[in-house]
Amino acid sequence: MKFLSFLKPAPPQEEIIDEKTVKQNYKYWRWRTFYGMYIGYIFYYFSRKSFTFAMPALMDDLGFSKGELGILASILSICYGASKFLSGILSDRSNPRFFMGIGLILTGFLNILFGMSSSILFFMIFWGLNGWFQGFGWPPCARLLTHWYSQKERGTWWGFWNSSHSVGGALIPLIAAFCAQMWGWRYAMYIPGVLCIFAGLFVINRLRDTPRSLGLPSIEKFKDDYPDQNKAESEKELTAKEILFKHVLKNKFIWILSIAYFFVYVIRIAINDWSTLYLVEVKNYTLLTAGACVFWFEIGGIFGSLTAGWASDKIFRGRRGPVNILFCLGIIFALAAFWASPVGAPVLDSALMFVIGFLIFGPQMLIGMVPAELAGKKAAGAATGFVGLVAYIGAATAGYPLGKICQEFGWGGFFLSIGLCGILSVLFLLPLLQVGPAQKIEEEELEEVGEIEPEPSE
Repeated sequence: MKFLSFLKPAPPQEEIIDEKTVKQNYKYWRWRTFYGMYIGYIFYYFSRKSFTFAMPALMDDLGFSKGELGILASILSICYGASKFLSGILSDRSNPRFFMGIGLILTGFLNILFGMSSSILFFMIFWGLNGWFQGFGWPPCARLLTHWYSQKERGTWWGFWNSSHSVGGALIPLIAAFCAQMWGWRYAMYIPGVLCIFAGLFVINRLRDTPRSLGLPSIEKFKDDYPDQNKAESEKELTAKEILFKHVLKNKFIWILSIAYFFVYVIRIAINDWSTLYLVEVKNYTLLTAGACVFWFEIGGIFGSLTAGWASDKIFRGRRGPVNILFCLGIIFALAAFWASPVGAPVLDSALMFVIGFLIFGPQMLIGMVPAELAGKKAAGAATGFVGLVAYIGAATAGYPLGKICQEFGWGGFFLSIGLCGILSVLFLLPLLQVGPAQKIEEEELEEVGEIEPEPSE
């Protein structure tokens, strides 16, 4: 269909020869690409989390139960996870400029339509569709991050970009709560929706596709930082079948990462969604005090993402496994401390929420990045989309199933469950401890485990 041709990847242009021009253009476009992605993903969080903070006022206005509205959270997670995988495959064969921007615009319109509704049926339809188009945000960013930033620096750049999660997560409660208090819950959906439409147009204006589409050499050539496969392999165009089967589904390391990501996401979403209720019921805090404690979870996440990315680049020379394991070990002890903290100590609880956010967002960022490196930049969207699908099954598990555990076995059962998830995440990350550029896996070894196919003889 010709009218959709703009969604195709931008074709490569004739390569610029002048080194000074290449260096200047790379510097300009790398920063422009970064802040375009960063701001765009902040607003994706606006249209994803707006309902969470409009929910109390919505319940008072329309009389829906927690169970009915809890269904909406599960629908969002399931649709988002499925879309993240399928749109990941599509994004590897699309122009991220339009893919990410159009997705953000559509989520904005769906927030507005949600705010205009009063029926649980229409809520389910619009929030499910919102979850689907939310999946258009992450895979284009994975594609851009692997095309514009090389292996040895990518952890730092990805860590900075990942902090957009926390910035969006910290801002939307203030915006949605203010709108709901001033004008009612519908405006807590309208205002973020309108902002996302304008942000989507901004993303389309700012982003471009790969360096080669602008006449620049590949990032590997520019930085002389080639991955473990040979130079020709890193630039080879792949079919959708090769992307999905050869580089994703047949890669055992991506399956292991996906399972670890499942458990990390159970912890992340459990703390994000349930900690306010825990602090109110067990620590006897007011909603305002509990919300102030949870605010530090997102702030800790910003520092955790930055630290994890920097440490994996600078200390472990591009290996992500050691950082993931250290952070996940720390999560287990931080959760135990949060459970054991005394009643009436909001400063201590805020500090522990900061630590938990610091530790959980480190592996949340790095585990999401590693599949892009393992699969290669040509399959980055599909690989990150696949682990994202498994992660959001974990997010859905942190909803009703974990709530049922808490109902039947109390908060002790809740913390025991997420502590066990921390232990399991460490166990599944151990086989990946040495995977990375600091310790190259020879092609012969990969052939033995079926990760790559041997080159045909001349």
